[in-house]
Amino acid sequence: MGTSRHPLLSSDQPLATSADHTTQPEAPSPQRLMPSAPVPRRRRRYLIWCLVLLGFAPVFWNVLHGHADTMRSAPVVPVTVLTAPALRANLPVYLDAIGTVTPVHTDLITSQVSGLVTRVHYKEGQLVRRGTLLVDIDSRPFEATLLQAEGALERDVQILAQAEMDLERYRTAWAEHAIAKQQLDDQQKIVLQAEGTVKNDRGTVSYAQVELGFCHITAPITGRVGLRLVDPGNVVAAGGGTTLAVITQLQPISVVFTVSEDDLDQVLEQTRHGARLPVEALNRVKSRTLAHGVLDTIDTQIDTTTGTVKLRALFDNEDEALYPNQFVNTKLLVRTVDGAITVPSSAVQHDGDETFVYVMKDGRAHLQRIKPGLVDAETTQVDGIAPGTVVANSSFEKLQDGAPVAIRRPAAVPGASDEGSPPG
Repeated sequence: MGTSRHPLLSSDQPLATSADHTTQPEAPSPQRLMPSAPVPRRRRRYLIWCLVLLGFAPVFWNVLHGHADTMRSAPVVPVTVLTAPALRANLPVYLDAIGTVTPVHTDLITSQVSGLVTRVHYKEGQLVRRGTLLVDIDSRPFEATLLQAEGALERDVQILAQAEMDLERYRTAWAEHAIAKQQLDDQQKIVLQAEGTVKNDRGTVSYAQVELGFCHITAPITGRVGLRLVDPGNVVAAGGGTTLAVITQLQPISVVFTVSEDDLDQVLEQTRHGARLPVEALNRVKSRTLAHGVLDTIDTQIDTTTGTVKLRALFDNEDEALYPNQFVNTKLLVRTVDGAITVPSSAVQHDGDETFVYVMKDGRAHLQRIKPGLVDAETTQVDGIAPGTVVANSSFEKLQDGAPVAIRRPAAVPGASDEGSPPG
């Protein structure tokens, strides 16, 4: 009987023995341990997102093209600007400086004699005229001294008169040969001695009168008195340094200011020809003109530390708008440029080294390069445009070359006249 084989076993495989059942099971391969499910799931997620993006792409395309078409079809809004014409005017040339109001005369009144203050006649801040009585000092000691001097003078005058009478007698006696010549000569010298004594006495009387006058102190100038510095009952000494009053002249008054040595030549050029240069004094913020005056004096030396020279201008100061030691801004008119083309300073624009204005023409703004010159407050001299040219004076942040504009209203520069009509 033949040997039968198991259908699942190959003829080449030997039958398992009992020893084979005792061996350990075979270890699984690494490929079987790795999960295979997450890989297809991630790929499906990417695929879904790609399909979504592809589905929205036509929508985005239509939106973008629709917005671009809307922008192209929207009308261009013109820029609303204020304008100003370029004018031909006489442009003054000023030198600006900071100055200090300085009185022409300031007097510190002190006592020239020693004594007791008996009365103070002035009031604080009073405007006094020259010769006005200010302070009285006890004059009794000086009156007594004057009386003594006058008494000595009167005595010596009589002695001189007696000597002169004796001299006349001696001359008569000498003519009759009654006395010696020596006696006549001695009497002549006695008369001369008496004349010297009288002259000395007159000087003593004059000095006593002067000292008596010092007891009544008067104002040497016309001006305003400051705060009271002495009271009745105070004792003052001659040359003691005690100030009795301070008088400051306010009319006229001066302003001392400095200019650069580089600008001195044009000032000297005008003054050498006898020109009296006008000077304006303005307040600290240059918002108001305080007074008008003229240049009076130029200092004789240049300050080597600052490179400036001092100038003094005189002002009538009738309304007392200028006060001593006040800081002011000064404007010295050096010359005037006739027929200058000017535009408002606010219309001049700068881009690096380039200076330009926007010229209004045919309803559009055209960039025009210019060369700026002198500047007077809000007006600038320019070279490169003709009188009557209308330029933009606002909305510069929106303007560009060739931009359409809508003109709100033209603004004329005060104090100047147009030459020609602005172009339409």
